[in-house]
Amino acid sequence: MSTGKFIQGFPEYGPERMGAPVASFNRISDKPITLHCGITNPDIVVVLDPTLMGTVNVVEGLGPNGILLVNTTKSVPEVCKEAGLCSGKAYVVDASGIAKAAIGREIPNTPMLGALIKVTGMLDLEATIKDLEKKLSKKFAHKPEVIAGNLEAVKRAYQEVKE
Repeated sequence: MSTGKFIQGFPEYGPERMGAPVASFNRISDKPITLHCGITNPDIVVVLDPTLMGTVNVVEGLGPNGILLVNTTKSVPEVCKEAGLCSGKAYVVDASGIAKAAIGREIPNTPMLGALIKVTGMLDLEATIKDLEKKLSKKFAHKPEVIAGNLEAVKRAYQEVKE
């Protein structure tokens, strides 16, 4: 929002127990978003937990020009085969490894943001980093290493994502 985009995000939980896979839907647009429902035909699928690849059809509804971005150490051809991706583009990045090195914990969220910015071009990297730094500074004012680590993780994933 702070970069001038309109956003909408919501998770979808089923009756599963804690620890079950969760789908989360996000919309980013230059125009106001008036649609309020789940997404059945995504343009982009981001997989934070690579173990889902074998249990969930992560590319369901992804169109022929869609983008698949996966947090994994596997190669793009391996991911495409595992996901059953026959068209579109696939990208991989070791977001968990980057997070562990930069932040000290395997939390792939911020590195995946960097990779997503690179593969979609939807957001400006520098503007996003400035906004992220501002937000993290409020929450982690007493832990500057957490702020620096997250910013480094975003930048590294932006550089290290592979097609």
